This record gives sequence, structure tokens and C-alpha cells, in this order.
Amino acid sequence: MDDHRLESFAEDTAPTWVKRLPFQVDVAGIIRLMGRSLYSRPDAAIRELTQNAHDGVMRRRAQDLQYQGRIDFYQYPREGVVEVADDGVGLTREEAEKYLGTLGSGLSGLLRGQGEGTGESIGHLIGEFGIGLFSAFLLADRVEICTRYCVTGEVTRWEAGPEADIIVTPGKRETPGTTVRLYLKPEHRAFAEDEELLERAIREYAEFLPLPIYINGKQHRVNVGTATWLEPTPDMGALELELESYFGETPLDVFAIRQEKPVVIRGALYVTPQRTPGFTDAPALTVTVRRMIISRKLHGLLPDWASFVRGVLELSECSPTTSREDLVRDTTFYLVRDFLDRFILEHFQNLATEAPARWQSLIAWHRYLLAGAALEVVPLRYLLRDTYRFITSRGEMTFPEIMKASTCDGFSEDVYETVIWYNPSRHLEAWLNEVFAEHPAPCVHTLRSFEEALLALMVADAVSDGKWVDFRVAGPGSPGFASSILGMRELTDAPPEWQDFLGTDRIHVSVGEYSKNIPVLAFLSERSELHRTFEVLQKQGAMPVGFQRLISAHFQQDTPQPHEVILNRRHPIVDRALSQSVRSPLASVLRLLVNKALQTAGLVLDATLREREQDDLSWIAEALWGQS
Repeated sequence: MDDHRLESFAEDTAPTWVKRLPFQVDVAGIIRLMGRSLYSRPDAAIRELTQNAHDGVMRRRAQDLQYQGRIDFYQYPREGVVEVADDGVGLTREEAEKYLGTLGSGLSGLLRGQGEGTGESIGHLIGEFGIGLFSAFLLADRVEICTRYCVTGEVTRWEAGPEADIIVTPGKRETPGTTVRLYLKPEHRAFAEDEELLERAIREYAEFLPLPIYINGKQHRVNVGTATWLEPTPDMGALELELESYFGETPLDVFAIRQEKPVVIRGALYVTPQRTPGFTDAPALTVTVRRMIISRKLHGLLPDWASFVRGVLELSECSPTTSREDLVRDTTFYLVRDFLDRFILEHFQNLATEAPARWQSLIAWHRYLLAGAALEVVPLRYLLRDTYRFITSRGEMTFPEIMKASTCDGFSEDVYETVIWYNPSRHLEAWLNEVFAEHPAPCVHTLRSFEEALLALMVADAVSDGKWVDFRVAGPGSPGFASSILGMRELTDAPPEWQDFLGTDRIHVSVGEYSKNIPVLAFLSERSELHRTFEVLQKQGAMPVGFQRLISAHFQQDTPQPHEVILNRRHPIVDRALSQSVRSPLASVLRLLVNKALQTAGLVLDATLREREQDDLSWIAEALWGQS
């Protein structure tokens, strides 16, 4: 690196003049910027002033056990003023100058400092930061405070406005406590004119604060002050009704929380009847810290898999963020989150054992969310393994019941002890029920969301536990399906004349022997149907050229196989038809049975097959008329 000398900007000789300018700060501008950055809504000022008043009352309560305390809001519509008054501890002149005149040194900090070394509890104080008072400038362009210290009776008046200076003078107040007067900005004068608006703002944050809050000297308090979920031993019936009233929906299940270690937690959770779409809705809670509402939709505490759980929690040991609209993501926060994850799962496990009917109703209501969550949450999957009821050809069954019924006989399988057959297609449900009717093993219909993946993971868990289990789709392409399920043997291609008569270029016909109750079986090729759909779109000119080339190249590499139709020679109609000509009426009956089997398998008949079906019906009708 080159050796550079740092040269002075000053002249080499003594300057001929020097002027010293004071460093000017736009205090009002900084306060406005702070408000917009910290708070998401202007009525947060109501919360901050309520918290300051509450902490002043709590500090006086610590000194006087007979004292109760209250907070009063007053509206002056003509003047556009709102007042917040408390009868708490108050401030001395020195404290008012220091803590109200310095941004960043707040009332709660002062009150906590007064408690240090005294052995007095300060855990009931809400405020954490020294910026709450200045949130008043979100609503007001001028703030005036009058405070009387309860010990000496000294009264101090404090005033701040758009100017940089703060004015402190002697004041006039007869009783201990503090009054904060807000001279509202024109756009916020509604808080001085609309009592309902002010009441909503107070209840939004201080609904559960035990300290009574009043408006305009009225006798009834604004906030309820308590809730069933905050009681040491809540009545579950009353708790359910209160949650229903608070959240506006009927809980499907309610569970109270009383936890002391590692973090103190009070409150209640419930299962919502709302079926959230997919997993886009993160679970949210109403959270209070020392009874002041921090957020009604706080995210991150409930496990992601429990998006159907709602509730309200008092977390006195958690720390609010600077804006007091969220919680700090610290060690305490994550301890609470980990506890809730375990607690909810343990509650459901107990519910499955002690109230199985209720647990089954929860599964039925939130099947989609539970099945999807169990793909990643192993303990939840183990719970569903024993309680989730899959639809099968033999009715609803749990996974252990499916495993027991799917045990192999040792002759059809020489490797696996258990083979679980499943069907992911709704079109095949009725047909496979018929196919498996004579077989001891069930066919599991994984038709609902996530069920195929859930069943596959349960099978994988069983394999990990040392069980020899295979998982196979119920279709002709799966090993052992034709022989062990259908009992099929001697499978050959149909004679050419019957292939031409019954099949098409997309339908291949074979002949074999299997269960005598089924004349025809049909198995669809999904790739063949997809290929046909693309051909139709191509002929209609509805497919972009680039996409068309991509699809064509894909199918050139892997030609779709045709649909499979298997005629059962053991069935009397098939046997007699095959012994006659393709021009016989019985041949037309057989072709109708082929169409029915294809439709049962899920095929939508095209124009050619529908026209052929009408020809067969006409020929059969003419034959019957001729006989008569």
C-alpha cells in the first residue's frame, strides 16, 4: 500500500474568523418518525398511556396495601382533548424533568429503579421501555402532564409541543397521581368526540387488565378485568362459553393451561371449527403480558402443524418488543413454543385414549390438516397410525387393523409377510370393492388429500420397525395382483376377430380365467388418456407450439400403453359368446359388458364407442323382437 499523508483541511495560518453553530435537532420530526417506525396504528398511544398509568398505580399499591387505584379517561370534544388520569404514585419535580424530558428514559424505568434494593416486587409493572410517553404524539401535537407525588404532595406540570423545548413548572392538583392531557391533531379529534371509538381502543389493549378503567366518570368500567382462563382452576363449561363469546365461534375442544416451569403460562387453547385452506394460514394466538394485550394474532408460538388451534395465553415472563405489538424471539419465547408443541400433542394423545369419540370427531372435521401435518410430524403420525380410519373395501379401518388383515398366507408371497393393497382412483373404488369382496385382504382407498402419502409413510415406519411389508397399487401392473387377488390364470390375447370387434387402437383385449362372478375386467392407462387429451387440444389449436413440441417429444420417448380389457372365460356369458360368431347377438351383449367395465374403471366413452353401443342395443332389440 502506498504511503499517503492525511492533510489538514484548515489553513496553515490562524483563521481570521470562527463561528460556532448549535447542533439543531427536529425533535417533532424525530418523534413522528419514531411513531411511524415503531407502531402499526396510532391508537397504540392509548395503550402506552394506559400502561404508564397502570404502573404508577401498581407502584403505589406496593407502598399502601389498603389502596386499590383506578384509571380514568375524559373526553373534551369542544377542545379536541383526551385526558388519561390515574391516582397512582405520581412524580417529583426532579423525576419529571429527568424521565419525562429525556427520550429513552421512561416512567416504567423510573418505577423499576425505585424498586431496586427495596425488596419490593416489581413484576406487576408492564412497561419496559422509555419511549411510551412519546407515542402520545401519534395522536396529539401537544401534550401536557400534571403529576402530584404521593409522599411529599409536590405538584409538577410538564408540557411539550412541536417546539424542541420542554416546559416544566409548578402545577395544580389536589390528589396524588398523574394526568396526561392530549391536544389531538385534527385528523384524530374523533377520539375526543366518539366515546365508543375510545372505548374500543382501550378494550383492544387493556381488556383483561385487573385495574378498573372508566370513561367520562361513568360508573361502569370499560374493561372486564378478568377472564375464566386466568383463574387458578377454571370451570371447563364456563371456559368454553367464554372462549366462544370472545372468539365468536364454537370450540370443538377446549384445554386449559397451567404451567409453572420452565416458564409460567396461563390460558386456554381450543380447536377451531374453521377449516383453514391448505397450510397458508399460520396459527395465531391472543397473547397478554401481565394482563395487557400484546397481540390478538401473534404468530410463531403454536406449532405450524396445529393451524386449527386458537387461544389466549398470559405470558408474564416473555418480553414485548419495543413497539409492544409482538414478543421478542428470545430463549423464553422458544421455551414457550416448545412446551406448546408437546402440550397440544399430549392433549390429543390423552383425548384419543380417554375420549375416543371426541378425538374421532376432530379427525373427521380436520382430516385434511391432520393427515398433511402427520407427513412431517412423526409423533402425530404415530398417533394417527392407531386412530386414523382409512376407507377400505371392508369399511373403515385403522392401520393396525389393515396390517393384521393383509397378512400373506406364505404361498402367494415368499418374501413379504404383509402386502397392503391401495387404490388412489375414485373411479375404481366400486369395482375394486367388488374385486376384493372375496379376498381376505382389504383394498385401501386413498382418495382423500394426503392419504396415499400418509399410508406410505406408515408402511415405511413399519418397515423401520422390522416388519416385512410391501405397499402395492391395486392394478394389473403390480406383482401378485392378477394371481393372488383376481385368481387369474391362462391369460392370452383375444383372437384377432374379437380384438377387432371389442377393442380399438386404444383398447387391448385379453382372455383369462378368474372369479366366475365377474365377466369382464378393465384397467385404464392414465398415460393413454393424457395422450388423447393432448391430441384433442392439438387438433383444436389450443396448445402453444413450444408446449406441443415438448409433449410430443415426451410421448415419443415413452409410448403410452393401451387400456386393458380381460374377458373371463369362466363366466357363462363370456364362454358362450366366444364360442359363437362376432355377428351374434351375444357378441353385442359381451361388447356392452366391455363398455360397462371400461366406464366402471373411469373411462369416458368417446363418440365411436357410444355409437357402437347404440348399434349393439339396436341389434339385441331386433334379435329379441324376432324371437317373439
